Formats: sequence, structure tokens, C-alpha cells
Amino acid sequence: MFRYALLYKKPILAALLLLALAVSAELVGPVYAKRMIDDHIMGIQKVWHETQSQDRFSVPYDGTRYKREDRFAAGEPQGAAARVLQVGRSYYFVKDAVPVTGTMAVENGMLKVTPSEGSPVTFPAVKLTGGEIYGFYQPEFRGLLSLALTYFGFLVAGSVLAYGQRYLLQVSANRIIHRMRNDVFAHIQRLPVRYFDNLPAGKVVARVTNDTEAIRELYVNVLANFFSGVIFIAAILGALFLLDWRLAVISLPVAPLLYYWIVVYRKFAAKYNHVIRSRLSDINAIINESIQGMPIIQAFRREKQTENEFEELNKDYLNYRNKLLRLNSIMSHNLVNVFRNLFFLIALWMFAKDWLGAAMTVGMLYAFIDYIGRMMQPVVGIVNQLANLETARVSAERVFELLDQEGVDVSEGRLPRYRGDVRFENVSFAYKEGEDVLKNITFGARQGETVALVGHTGSGKSSILNLLFRFYDVERGTISIDGMDVRDIPKQELRQHMGIVLQDPFLFTGTIASNVSLGDPSITRERVEQALKDVGAYDMFMQLPNGIDEPVIEKGSTLSAGQRQLISFARALAFDPAILILDEATASIDTETEAIIQRALDVLKRGRTTFVIAHRLSTIRSADQILVLDRGKIVERGNHDELMQLGGKYHAMYQLQLGGIEVAV
Repeated sequence: MFRYALLYKKPILAALLLLALAVSAELVGPVYAKRMIDDHIMGIQKVWHETQSQDRFSVPYDGTRYKREDRFAAGEPQGAAARVLQVGRSYYFVKDAVPVTGTMAVENGMLKVTPSEGSPVTFPAVKLTGGEIYGFYQPEFRGLLSLALTYFGFLVAGSVLAYGQRYLLQVSANRIIHRMRNDVFAHIQRLPVRYFDNLPAGKVVARVTNDTEAIRELYVNVLANFFSGVIFIAAILGALFLLDWRLAVISLPVAPLLYYWIVVYRKFAAKYNHVIRSRLSDINAIINESIQGMPIIQAFRREKQTENEFEELNKDYLNYRNKLLRLNSIMSHNLVNVFRNLFFLIALWMFAKDWLGAAMTVGMLYAFIDYIGRMMQPVVGIVNQLANLETARVSAERVFELLDQEGVDVSEGRLPRYRGDVRFENVSFAYKEGEDVLKNITFGARQGETVALVGHTGSGKSSILNLLFRFYDVERGTISIDGMDVRDIPKQELRQHMGIVLQDPFLFTGTIASNVSLGDPSITRERVEQALKDVGAYDMFMQLPNGIDEPVIEKGSTLSAGQRQLISFARALAFDPAILILDEATASIDTETEAIIQRALDVLKRGRTTFVIAHRLSTIRSADQILVLDRGKIVERGNHDELMQLGGKYHAMYQLQLGGIEVAV
């Protein structure tokens, strides 16, 4: 995932820089609030002195002007001291530098100050009216307004920076997932057919869609929250050290606490997320399978059983979702609030006990509480994103497990058209180790010959053609074309001059014409039409409303089985293969259509090596060579007449089929 992020490192780094600046702008707030409280709001209780100047900081009271001692210019003379003190909800003017440590009370115009140690001291005090209090505050309004406007400017700047950061991260994440999905889908094209034998299509779909979408959350939310959280916590700790190192020490346990928090959470969440993603894949798989097999499900009244199977998977998915939900509820903001309130209590206790002495002002207390509250926000953000982090991590593990599967690079080269001389030499093969489906297969097929493979189901007929196409690679023995070992020829180049027609043809969404050409620019419209004419299907399809441009929906469900097979024949012929493979190709075609195709094939087989798998032996009587397979071995070989004279398995199979036809007649 880090390497994918490096592909778009510039916008991501720019987003993180904007994020750091936005965080910095936001953290200015408590500092400005502290200055507002201590310097401008609570500053009225600092020591005042009589003055002769009439600048904006001097305040007239009772015929004399007063100025706060921190507002005097250097060398400016200071008169007698005085103080404005708040006792309860009232303000009093005292003509003396009254100490403000201890408790204060006013009785009968006298201010009584009781220090924590020593005897009480009394001073004459005059209660101030609202207008007089306003007069003492008036010099601070300009400073308060200036700080407020500056702080507002920082908030606006922070909002703009946060918007830019969010936008750049979103764009980068979308590009990363776009690239990742392309890579995953492209890699699927390179995987051998063997990989899909035991992996349902729904699970592959889940990895391309659901899992990559979960990874997107990593770059959009998890990355932003973790990075901003680290910046927030580090910056706040730094600010607390600037305020007072003793306040910072109280907050230091947050970092190790957060670390162990994540460790404990991941220990349980990883297990739950693995099951959740697996069940989600299983759900996709069963939905995909049910949709494809809906005619069988309904024909055999399996609706209820299928529904129960889905309900079991969905229930298991729900249970683990709830387990993860309970974990998130326990480990998220509720626990964070407990720790935050604990910090607040410690700060208030320190303030009440005067632990920091004069350093602990109201502004500092406010700043500390504000910073602690802000520190807990990224902690909550990080903790709340732990679920997405684990989901993304598990999803990434599944996606990269697929990407790590060994594939074959798609070759862009072109191989000159070979003659089509095929030779199998002592070929043995097993889908599962120790269970050979082919045993010492040896035969040859010359250019222009037709070789028919017959035998009972599971005898190894399709396996021979799978090896020839290199859907699987031979394990023992050799297969050669024109004397070249097929393993030395790139798969795509080898298949370039091969055509195949399956018993159950697969059509893609598009048109009849596009299903013949498969979008190959080298196959012209005229070539498509000629291929359809050669198989006798052109006139049939031209009777449709749009002719050969008639839309084909998923798998050609609106076409008959015979029409789909004719399109598959035309597709194979349009590519002009040197080797043509017909795997039960006429099984789904009616007798009349089969007769049309047989006449076309007699012409089209010339110059091509043709392999035919057929259960209807009447369709292969003209084959140059017939191989009879039984349990992975060739038990008989020869043409139709030779095998009939032999009186073996082929003769028995032919007589059985012929007898069946006679009975039917």
C-alpha cells in the first residue's frame, strides 16, 4: 500500500503539509484565549498606578487617572498603587497594592484578605458601579478585538487548508484505487485457469470491488486521522511544555496509553475482520451462483434450501459484525471521555490546591483544559479509525494475496502462423497430485487432419485440449507444434492461431458482430459477415430487427442455444486458426443446423488441424484419426472403418448409439 501511495506522493505530501498547517492554525486558539483572559479580562485585577498621562491606557476615576503597571512605558513615572478586585460578583477599588493570595471578603466597606499562612489584613474598599467597571475595561477592548480578529483569521485559514488537504487526499485515494483495480483486473487476465478452479467468481469480484473500496478508506480517513492525530498530540504537548512543564508531565501518558490501546484493539479486531471479509466474499459468491443457477434452483424447487444457506452465512456475518461493534463501543470515545475527564479533575485539583502557585492563572487553566480536550479529539479520531484500519489491512492482505499469485505476462508479440503439426509424447497429467487423469498419451496430428477424441465422461478428452491450449502445463512428457515445445512459446502467441468452440458457448454483452470479432481491430466487418455465412448463420441473424448488430445481453440469454453455438463457430472461424478445436460443439444444435455446419466444416477444415470431442459418433465418421480414451489412456486408435472392424470399445459405443437411434425411429 505504501508503494501504491508513492505513485502519487506529490499530492499526498502536499495534502499532509496542508494538514500540518491547518492543525497549527487551529492550535493557536488556546494561546490567544489565554492572552484574552489573563491580559485583557482578568488583567483588570493587576496593580494600577496613578499617572499624569492621558493615553488610551489611562482611566479616570474619582478625579485621578490610573494605568495598569504593565501598560507603563519604560522610564515613565508611576504614582501610588491601587487595585480593582472582584469579590463574589462585585468589583471593589482599593487604594493599595493588596496581595491577592488567600481568601477575600468585604464587610462594612473593608476588604479582609486572609492568606493561607499568617494573620488577616484589612483595606478600605469602594464598590464600583457598572459604568466605573466599564471604564477600567475600556482600554482592553481594542486588544481583545485585535486578538479575536486574528484568531478568526487563523480559523478561516485553517478551514481553507483543511479543505485543500481533504480534496487532495480524496483525489489521490481515488487515483490509487483506480490504479489498484486496474492492476488487479489485469492480473486476473494473467492468472492460469488452475487458479479459478477452487475460487468462486463471487470471491474474485469481492476482491476487485469491496476490498479495494475498503482500502480507499485507508488513504482518505485513516491516513488523515492518524497523521493529524500525531501532529495534534505532538503540538499540544509542545504547547503545554511552553505553558508549564508540570502541566505537560500530566499529559505525557497519553502517547504510551494510545499505543497499548491500539495493540489491544488490533488483537481482537484483526480476527473479527478476517471472518467478516471472508463471509462477505462467501455472500457474494452464493449470490452470484444463485443468479446464474436460478433456472435449476426453481426447476428443482431449491429456493428454500438456497435461502437457508444464504441466511446461515448472513447470520454469521451479522454475529461478527456485532462483535466488532461491541469492541468499538468499548474501546472508542466512551473510554476516551473517561481519560479526558480524569485529566480535567487533576487540573482542577491542582488549581484548587494552588499547586503551581502564581503560575496557575485562570487563562492557563482554560488553556490547559482546552488543550486536553483538543488532545482527546485526535485520540478519539484515531481510535474510531482503528476499525477502518483493520478492515483496510485485511482487505489489502486479500487483494495482495491475489496480486502475489504467479501469473504470465500478456505477450504483445505476434507468432507467424504455424502449420499445425501437433505431437503428444508420453504425456501424463494430474489436476491433483497423485491422481493422473492422463497416462502416457502419445499421438500425432498432421496439418489438415481431423482428430476425434471419444470416450466416457472423465476419460481425459477435455484434459488433452486443455494442455494443448496451455490452460494447464504438462508435467510429464512433451507437447509440440511444428516441432516446437509449447512451453517455449508464450501462451498468448501460441493461442493466436488456435480457435475453440465449446459445448456451452460464452457470449459477452454487446452485439452479434462484436461477439464474433471480440473487438479485434484486425477482423473487419466483411470478415465477420463471411464467417457467419460460412457457418450458415448469416441469413438467420439478418432476419432479426437489427441484423448482426442485434444487442446481446449477458451470456446471450435472449438467443437460442443453437444461435449461440453458431456465433461461437463464426468467432472461431473469423480468427482463421491453424488449429481448430470443437469440444462437443454440435451437442446443443438441432439436426438440421448440424447438417448445415457439417457441410461448412468440410470446407473450413482444409489446411487446418482439427480436434473434435464428440459423444455423437455419427458426427466424426469422416475423421482422419479417432482416439478412444478410457481412464486417461488411449485404448484404441484409427479411422471409423478400422475401429469398426476391430470390434472393440468404439464398435460397442457406435452400435449402442445406432441402436438408440433405431429405437427412436
